[in-house]
Amino acid sequence: MNESVLYKELGVLTKDKSKWEENIPYVSSLLDHESVKIQAKALWLLGEMGLVYPLSAQDAVPAIASFCDSPVPLLRERAVNALGRIGRGSYQVIEPYWENLFRFANDEEPKVRLSFIWASENIATNTPDNYENYMPIFEKLLHDADDKVRMEAPEIFRVLGKRRPEFVRPYMEQLRQTAETDENRVVRIHCLGAIKATGLN
Repeated sequence: MNESVLYKELGVLTKDKSKWEENIPYVSSLLDHESVKIQAKALWLLGEMGLVYPLSAQDAVPAIASFCDSPVPLLRERAVNALGRIGRGSYQVIEPYWENLFRFANDEEPKVRLSFIWASENIATNTPDNYENYMPIFEKLLHDADDKVRMEAPEIFRVLGKRRPEFVRPYMEQLRQTAETDENRVVRIHCLGAIKATGLN
């Protein structure tokens, strides 16, 4: 099957959630496809399937995690995203790979750093306590050179602020300052949202 037909087929499957669970092994098999486009789509879809059916996706997790070492930024980005989505469904399923995700806070590619924050938000939604000792990593991302990374960074403070405001308390002054001074309007709004979520303001 050629790339475009296969990509279209995966698009159809994406919309038909009733077929997700039974197709996890098939989509996993596409991680071996020679096309980066197909691999990227399969990684994304496995993340969404794994959010809903984390235990059924468990066998695919080592293969997904192997793409974290890909030289292709898109595949690193998608692998990190997928682990985040599956980890939101069940932290235990991705636990062996969780600590390794923090290296992506320093990835050279901004989209991968962004994916790291997004994956962390997903996992922290249901497993917030794990993040207690990792807050300085996210604080650093509030100062990232990339606008989109800076726009997303306050969102992990919002997610944790709702669940564990005490984790965010040491960063309130930093969030306030960024909310007042950052040149990017979305960054300012997201910092205010994070402050509000803690209920500490």
